[in-house]
Amino acid sequence: MESRPEPWPTELPGVLRLPSGRLVRGRGLRRPLDPTGPDPTYGLYLLGAEPPAVPWEARWLRWPDFRLPADRADARAALTEAWRRAADGRLEVACHGGRGRTGTALACLAVLDGVPAAGAVEFVRRHYDRHAVETPWQRRYVGRFEGLTGRAS
Repeated sequence: MESRPEPWPTELPGVLRLPSGRLVRGRGLRRPLDPTGPDPTYGLYLLGAEPPAVPWEARWLRWPDFRLPADRADARAALTEAWRRAADGRLEVACHGGRGRTGTALACLAVLDGVPAAGAVEFVRRHYDRHAVETPWQRRYVGRFEGLTGRAS
């Protein structure tokens, strides 16, 4: 029988607690991993080009810098899968800088977790990074995400 991994330590930089209690770590890939912290059990990487391999299970979502996901249906599926995995694993969501794309994805995860879309950007800015979600179109994407997905189950 597989045991459930320990959750993210809440004192690690970038760890966001969603209303359900799920813990998600957002990170900028230009910053090195904390060698004292645990590795993710799953990573969602939001980049314009395929990232290098990592020793944990991961998914790449094509998402150019300062833009929106290249494939909205794939993004919806990737974010829903990531939200589900955060329930019993250490989910890492990351882009190069850790603010725009990562913040947008974290806000979408918050919507899936029950935060109203109209308040999801503010939630992420308050609990993750005050500069998260960098562009007007990223904010609009979050605002429309609830209607694009329905609630996850």
